[in-house]
Amino acid sequence: MRILVTGGTGLAGCHTTAALRADGHEVRLLVRDPARIAHALGPLGIERIEHVVGDVTQRAAVESALDGCDAVVHSAALFTLDRRRAAEVQLTNEVGTELVLGTATRLGLDPIVHVSSVAALFPPDGPTLTPDTSVKRPRDMYASSKANAERIARRLQEQGKPVTIVYPGSIWGPHDPTLGDGIRAILDYIRWGLLPDTPGGMPMIDVRDLAALQVAAMQPGRGPRRFMAGGHFLRFAELGEILTRLTGRRFWAPKAPGVVLRAIGRTSDVARRLLGVELAPSHEAMVTLIRGVPCDDSRTRAELGVKARSPEETLRDTLRWMYKRGVVSARDIGRLAD
Repeated sequence: MRILVTGGTGLAGCHTTAALRADGHEVRLLVRDPARIAHALGPLGIERIEHVVGDVTQRAAVESALDGCDAVVHSAALFTLDRRRAAEVQLTNEVGTELVLGTATRLGLDPIVHVSSVAALFPPDGPTLTPDTSVKRPRDMYASSKANAERIARRLQEQGKPVTIVYPGSIWGPHDPTLGDGIRAILDYIRWGLLPDTPGGMPMIDVRDLAALQVAAMQPGRGPRRFMAGGHFLRFAELGEILTRLTGRRFWAPKAPGVVLRAIGRTSDVARRLLGVELAPSHEAMVTLIRGVPCDDSRTRAELGVKARSPEETLRDTLRWMYKRGVVSARDIGRLAD
């Protein structure tokens, strides 16, 4: 099939593009800056690829990019904690989703894969998040935009359109061309050697497993479908134990009450707003960690045959890649530098 990928120069998009190409598909990208293609895809073995220059919020660019395609993976999204960019977040994540999915539906593409987020389903209804968990109305900027985008995708599903929705947890893995939040989180943990053991935890998916899921979902004629991509649920004490085993360093995970973590998050938000600096994870991130629950990926395993690799493998490969990129030092990653 010929498949359009939006967000193809980001972490999830570039790995998905490489996986689709490896599976024999023709891939076209919709990119704002063609100069980013080589940086994102070159290390994954892709030197040249068909692309259309434009933005997911531009109707003409979206229509041009989708013309002649059989399917689409919509993974473009803007994540930022800077509230000054709220209008930009809303435009990209909500208007962009409506335009890409709506145009793909009108043109008859099948399947239409929408990369959502567990943030759209938060807070959880019960002890686990499932593909059928209700969409929430969060107050935080990013989560709100993803929830609104999720409503757009589910509305199309209710109309019987062939929209497949994927819900990744926190996406980690090697080769992140944007050096995004997952990499920055690992960097903080490695440098500090300290991980607050929160009351909850986080679902962590390897970006390569997320890419494999989207390749497996390229099945036309299956109608509306939803798949969790939570991977493994990790508490910070468990994450510290894994990092200790991998690096040979000691990582501490003292108990941290939820009220303290929320207060730290609010302080960080104020510092970011007033001073332009980030002292700690945001209030939104803290609340997500405190109330985090596992994801039920059983449908993903049963219908798509995709099983998440171990957190040890994800962290080992990510840390070694970070070392080769010069993001961390030999001291930071201990025996993995060998």
